[in-house]
Amino acid sequence: MKWLIADSVWWGGRLRKGVALRVGDDGVIKPVPAELAPVSGTRRYPGTLLPGLVDAHVHSALVDLGAVRAGGIGSVWDLGGVPSAVEDLAARARQPGSKLPRIRYAGPFLIAPGGYPSDRPWAPAGSWREINSPADAGVAVAEAWSSGATLIKVTAHAGGPMLPQDTLRALVGAAHASGLEVVAHAEGAGTVAAALAAGVGILAHTPWTERLDGALTRACASRMRWISTLDIHGWGDPDPAREIAVDNLRRFLSYGGSVRYGTDLGNGPLPAGVNTRELESLRGAGLNPSAILTAMTESDSSEVAWVAAGLELDPDGFAASLATARVVDETVRPH
Repeated sequence: MKWLIADSVWWGGRLRKGVALRVGDDGVIKPVPAELAPVSGTRRYPGTLLPGLVDAHVHSALVDLGAVRAGGIGSVWDLGGVPSAVEDLAARARQPGSKLPRIRYAGPFLIAPGGYPSDRPWAPAGSWREINSPADAGVAVAEAWSSGATLIKVTAHAGGPMLPQDTLRALVGAAHASGLEVVAHAEGAGTVAAALAAGVGILAHTPWTERLDGALTRACASRMRWISTLDIHGWGDPDPAREIAVDNLRRFLSYGGSVRYGTDLGNGPLPAGVNTRELESLRGAGLNPSAILTAMTESDSSEVAWVAAGLELDPDGFAASLATARVVDETVRPH
């Protein structure tokens, strides 16, 4: 059992004082009244402790994961890579003393023959698997599951060959039967509707190639989560695609939709660690700081982040404050 105390703790959607974090031998973290913490052995921090921060869209082969963790991100979702390479990285990340973020991964992109991203130079050989029929879908999902994947990544890219709807439905059905969530790269007219109709539960990107109509947006909000990835459009120099994405996300959220913070790290000049431009874009879509933190954290986190100067929840100072977060481990000691 480990105990951590700070000046304040953001947990369960709000900032609180007089709270300690109890870390069980199984890694489960629970906020409890500070008076329950023993005098001896409790680590005390200035500032704010909060659940570990998660980037829900990363490509490990294209980034320095050590820099990502050093920049405050405790866990990532790898959404498409060479299965053996990602599996190895995830195993290394679980080792005591590792300086890598924890990795949840999807295995390879599952694509139509000749489909996206097999035609892109950035995609490493072996990072995709072509699905030739509905019968092939179950085999592909079983292979991903056996390699440790807890997500399945499919692509629907209108600029090239796409999975037929019956094959896409078969992939989703096989994934759900194995307890795996499906994430779709949906790009181009009609792809979001196709993903929704097939039962996909997560979009890898907030839609940016078309303004979704109200009925489709409302349906997405009731049955999907979206990963933000707003900063890939212009990388700090906003372009029309970003404006479409922010508008789609704003309306999706107004209908009760749920968003996850994710950056598509590896896609152009994105900063490792906490991306303040992504945070500001989420703010532009209507999220307040606590809602953004909810999008960046998980209630059952086994990681803890620390903001040494204290978390600033004023909207104007929030992004800069959170950018100073660091992952708490045995080497991170209070000043």
